Amino acid sequence: MEEIVIPSLQELPAVSGRLLEIAGSKKIFLFHAPMGAGKTTLIKALCKALGVDDHVSSPTFSIVNEYRGQETAVYHFDFYRIKDEQEAFDLGYEEYFYSGHYCFVEWPEKIPSLLPSDALHLSIEILSDTSRLLRIGGSTV
Repeated sequence: MEEIVIPSLQELPAVSGRLLEIAGSKKIFLFHAPMGAGKTTLIKALCKALGVDDHVSSPTFSIVNEYRGQETAVYHFDFYRIKDEQEAFDLGYEEYFYSGHYCFVEWPEKIPSLLPSDALHLSIEILSDTSRLLRIGGSTV
């Protein structure tokens, strides 16, 4: 497991680049963190690093947003409001997860049996109002 301290928002471009390097060929990122920890903020930085010019926002009500990067589509999920895994099935999650495009997933713990085993798990811990600890691992961190 790798850990990165993010002291401020100004560090997010560098952290995003590092995350994409660490991920290598992995395209599914699972974000584990409490409400308000900065999941969407980090996803915005990752999208920017991937050349997304679209407005990036949490898909809390739509469950998934699609963005276009320079060379790839990016799918951003927020499973916070789903009641059970059947809702993810109804959404057609597998078409997204197995598309070969980036998938950034907030609240993956809501769909544990549907998660690909090779996804990259990211855990965000709040250290202060401005800093976070990011833990990066291949399985739940």
